Amino acid sequence: MLQTCFKLLYDSRAPPAQRDEAFPRAAGTVGTQHLGHQGVSIDQSHRGEARPCSRSSACWQHGQGAPSTADMEPPGGRAARLALGLALLCSALRAAAAAPAGPVPRSAVGQFWHISDLHLDPTYHITPDHTKVCSSSKGANASNPGPFGDFLCDSPYELILSAFTFMKDSKQQASFMIWTGDSPPHVPVEELSTKLVINIIGNMSSTIHSFFPDLQVFPALGNHDYWPQDQLPVTTSEVYNAVADFWKPWLTDEAISTFRKGGFYTQLFESNVSSEPLRIISLNTNLYYSPNHVTVNITDPANQLAWLEGILEASSQKKEKVYVIGHVPIGYLPFARNTTAIREYYNERLVKIFRKYSSVIAGQFFGHTHRDSIMVLLDEEEKPVNSLFVAPAVTPVKNVWQMESNNPGVRLYQYDPLNYSLLDLWQFYLDLRDANKKNESNWKLEYILTKAYGIEDLKPESLYEMAKQLSVPHSTLFEQYYNNFIVSYNKTIVCEEGCKTCQICAIQYLDYSSYTDCINREEAWRKHGDEVSNTIYANVNQRL
Repeated sequence: MLQTCFKLLYDSRAPPAQRDEAFPRAAGTVGTQHLGHQGVSIDQSHRGEARPCSRSSACWQHGQGAPSTADMEPPGGRAARLALGLALLCSALRAAAAAPAGPVPRSAVGQFWHISDLHLDPTYHITPDHTKVCSSSKGANASNPGPFGDFLCDSPYELILSAFTFMKDSKQQASFMIWTGDSPPHVPVEELSTKLVINIIGNMSSTIHSFFPDLQVFPALGNHDYWPQDQLPVTTSEVYNAVADFWKPWLTDEAISTFRKGGFYTQLFESNVSSEPLRIISLNTNLYYSPNHVTVNITDPANQLAWLEGILEASSQKKEKVYVIGHVPIGYLPFARNTTAIREYYNERLVKIFRKYSSVIAGQFFGHTHRDSIMVLLDEEEKPVNSLFVAPAVTPVKNVWQMESNNPGVRLYQYDPLNYSLLDLWQFYLDLRDANKKNESNWKLEYILTKAYGIEDLKPESLYEMAKQLSVPHSTLFEQYYNNFIVSYNKTIVCEEGCKTCQICAIQYLDYSSYTDCINREEAWRKHGDEVSNTIYANVNQRL
């Protein structure tokens, strides 16, 4: 029934008609590539007290290892509503049609899109009873539901359509897109099933393909792209096989074959500009995610770590450049003290691998946290060697007890087509409150990274310089960074003391030893007051 529904939906729905071009065409960009193929359970073992970071000096208790900020899911019983909502997708949904606002990248450079955490909630609908607007609110009153969603709900289909309409109408000459996972909603496990999860991933894959039929897409699996959620296996499965079939238009036979075995793959992106090939490595970092009980006590789940080292070694020998993509990021969560997103053991392994092959890796891209953040991988001598980016979510969902969420966001990267070094990042967002009030989606440019932070490009050295500027006491630049972190959700929210400590240490230190030193150092600075802090900062910056 549901599969028939999705087929009818996409057979009957044509891609949105082209609107008047509101954006100038980016002349000189690398051309579009045509396809040649078509409540939390936690078990992380960690050292140190894990606490999400408050906005004052304290950090509250968070447990061992953390899911994304929206992954807390109490039990419920709305399976029928969710199935009904999926069927309702068969009805016609109008695409958000407002012309994109704001400037766009000029660029005699390469460009690619990055989207993450779509989290479609098919049950979303406007009703006087705000406890029944969406299953993802888990019975809580939706705050101010409108056509494009609510901050207590996952994405209505209308919101996702508006994001893709904006991207399509921007006329940007993107070479490819990366999509870092999580299509199903945040609902209790009993309200989903393997069939529903597969249908939703298929729905999102078809939607992307209908909007961008000639664009190469490199996807990655998220922790919600499985049922039960988080429990991604180390061998082939019904979900892996179904998703592999959905992604055949984008991936080679070899990549598909690898994906079926463990949910990861690698594939070359061949450019007609660069003599150096770009290799995409799509990791299944969900195998290392703390709530994944399937992989507990497994040294190398699905042999992915050995496979990764082999691919990177071969890329080094062949003089390839590599972009690493995945869902759950490495490093420490910027909103939870002493807490890695993946189990600490795997984090240490990956940090070691990425340091070893840092000359090969030109960038790393993740999602999962729903927030906008950067990280700089330092080597053992604290020299910057890799740039990492965590993209904000399209879904605006938060838990009822959270003070903050994020506006929906999508982003466009610029890169040097000769060597794939990252040049800039254009972050776009939808002001959800304004969109619902006006009944139209007006996606806007939130910031251009180099201009916002006064750096030259997105290379590790530049991001490290940016990180040092953010670390300065009373930094107005950090205030801007935190506003971008929550995608302009609420400019009155500030991040100070313990909150800032978590942010600053997570940006610069990805391994246990250096991160712990940073936390202890920051606490000492706060304890001894601003005067001592300023002196220490001056000494540290001289050493850096």
